[in-house]
Amino acid sequence: MRVTQKVKTYIERNRLLAPTDKVLVALSGGADSVALLHLLLAGGYRCEAAHCNFHLRNEESDRDEAFVTLLCRKLQVPLHLQHFRTENEAHRQGVSIEMAARKLRYDWFEELRVALRADAVAVAHHRDDSIETLLLNLVRGSGINGLTGIRPRNGHIVRPLLCLNREEITDYLAHIGQSYVTDSTNLQDIYLRNKIRLRLLPLLEEINPSVRETLQYTADYLHDAAHIYNREIETQKKQVLTPDGIRIEALLCTEAPHTLLFELLHPLGFNSRQTDDVFRALTAQAGKCFYSTTHRLVKDRDLLLIEPRTATKEKTTKHVPRLQIEETVCSADFIASRNPHIATLDADKVQQPLTLRHWQQGDRFVPYGMTGEKKISDYLTDRKLSLLQREQQLVVCSGDRIVWVVGQRIDNRVRITNQTRNVLTIRVV
Repeated sequence: MRVTQKVKTYIERNRLLAPTDKVLVALSGGADSVALLHLLLAGGYRCEAAHCNFHLRNEESDRDEAFVTLLCRKLQVPLHLQHFRTENEAHRQGVSIEMAARKLRYDWFEELRVALRADAVAVAHHRDDSIETLLLNLVRGSGINGLTGIRPRNGHIVRPLLCLNREEITDYLAHIGQSYVTDSTNLQDIYLRNKIRLRLLPLLEEINPSVRETLQYTADYLHDAAHIYNREIETQKKQVLTPDGIRIEALLCTEAPHTLLFELLHPLGFNSRQTDDVFRALTAQAGKCFYSTTHRLVKDRDLLLIEPRTATKEKTTKHVPRLQIEETVCSADFIASRNPHIATLDADKVQQPLTLRHWQQGDRFVPYGMTGEKKISDYLTDRKLSLLQREQQLVVCSGDRIVWVVGQRIDNRVRITNQTRNVLTIRVV
């Protein structure tokens, strides 16, 4: 049959599988995955199947599991089943059900592939899926990489059916007399992808009957163009990135700073609208914060500082470190430590117990070597500490008085002098 040869040629041209490969087939029970299993078996590949029950569609989920179980028994294909409590996992991760299901599915596929020593995981995306993905990303807002559709290979994930459309798949199954199950949610336009499939694409076909072929050609063209684009983006990223974040001045000196900023932030979960907001803040006053689901970005004076949101959470929830304090008699040959993480104070000028905390607005001290008080906020600014470094700054207090800005300076009033008799050595551990 023409479909069988078409898939065989597509696999060979894109080097998706070798004749002796062992393939793990993602089998949902829908037409596309059932056709995929049949076509790979017809091609002589060694196949095992994997089915996920996400428990999202009540009786339908159990119906799908029963169907694939009978199908694999009939075809004599080993079947691996996995059950997920998807809604609970989505709530735990703070993501949509679709995102949670996708991560659960692909994480399990990879674990199973390794355990079975399979060469690839075959999933049943077809040409219409690729076109819908292009339009979905276009509607949501995407860079050039989001407009290339679905690609034939991503690591060990292969997609042998991208050369077929939905109609070719169902015609093939009718020809071989193979039934399949239908996911009722695919017939509802409550999801954006379904709205594109059921409403937008039919409308576009009224304008251009061959619009699917046109869109696929555009996706293939953009895929090639993206290779050139991505090489230049990587070169420019190296010019603006530091270990702490993005150098604002260097970014603004690039040929397309807004586009480069999008490519820097999009992998961190920031969408195009957020990128617009960040770009407008580049020349604004320091201190503005932006959040994606995974990262926080802070506009500092010269940098866009970036950190994972888990790090932000840890700062607010973890316990403050403890102090290690040692008191000794000051000898004639005593030399104060120059290690910024160790403070040596005149013990008789310090009221104990000492406490350790994060600095607060309004805190003041007399920096070592000076005579007048200075706000700690001004001192940290003068030291050119970033906003993230300032958030983490600790101080040691003797009663209400700050005696050490940890890692920076001690208070001049508790310094070691010729009259010092006892020395207090402090470390933060």
